[in-house]
Amino acid sequence: MNEFVIEARHLSKSFAAGTVAINELDLAVKRGAVYGLIGRNGSGKTTLLRLLMGLLQPDRGRAEILGWSFWQAPRRVRQRVAYVSQARRLPGGLTLDELGRCLGRLNERWDQARANRLARLWELPRHRPVSGFSHGEQCRAALLLAFSTRPEVLVLDEPAAGFDPVARRDMIAQILEAITESDGCTVLLSTHLIGDLERIADHIGVIDRGRLALAAPLESLLNQIRRVQLIFDAAEAPPGFAIPGTLRVRREGAVLSALVRWVNGNELEVLQASTTARIQVFPVGLEEMFMELFGHENRDAGPLEAAGSCHEYS
Repeated sequence: MNEFVIEARHLSKSFAAGTVAINELDLAVKRGAVYGLIGRNGSGKTTLLRLLMGLLQPDRGRAEILGWSFWQAPRRVRQRVAYVSQARRLPGGLTLDELGRCLGRLNERWDQARANRLARLWELPRHRPVSGFSHGEQCRAALLLAFSTRPEVLVLDEPAAGFDPVARRDMIAQILEAITESDGCTVLLSTHLIGDLERIADHIGVIDRGRLALAAPLESLLNQIRRVQLIFDAAEAPPGFAIPGTLRVRREGAVLSALVRWVNGNELEVLQASTTARIQVFPVGLEEMFMELFGHENRDAGPLEAAGSCHEYS
């Protein structure tokens, strides 16, 4: 059995006018993982999910789920995967119960008892056409249909957009239930709600300009990412001074501030040996890391690279 149930290798996709959405991207998601994708708007997250689901054809490379390209995957494989798109377009003329009956005929894994339980939990009307649902109700209905197929692989694009905090909590509970009740359900989700990822994800991938710039277990990432500040005696920080593992760096007079990824354990000692500047090191949470990398002041910064490269912003 393949250890990875979702894989992309050298994946590339461009659109009209030469817009590069995905650029030689590699991704590997282990069976049973909850893998969270984060990145700026337009970084390529939705395009990546659509390529994996066979809704777009790559220009180069391969995208596979359960060992299959979803351009060729047979029905027996497709029904093991559930996908909730950002658009969440449902047939408006059908009721929730009618949609359930349709899925039940198409998917042998359909669990009507689970659908009924989720409809009660989320207070969704089962006998009213979904065209009359509010935005939040349509979001919940799309998730209900996905969860009720008891998928082996669950692909979610901004699943909590438009949810209030209580509904988000219930959705997270259902993701966890999908993992525990099935034989290691694998979840790949894209979201801007970083706090939700910290509650459920065990692996994080950071997409920047169509590439997977960072990928690591969440616990490792939180242990490795630090904010480092150097205060020099001179009026200006020395030009070209490099901090080990730098992801982004800011210069403000005598102060050099950097977001770093330290993986070797000796980077601080190397830094201390290279300068007489005063050094301060601060822990960084996932949301703070995201803002440091992609916040407003970094919007025009160069592409994020692997630790050890250096991008400056002012």
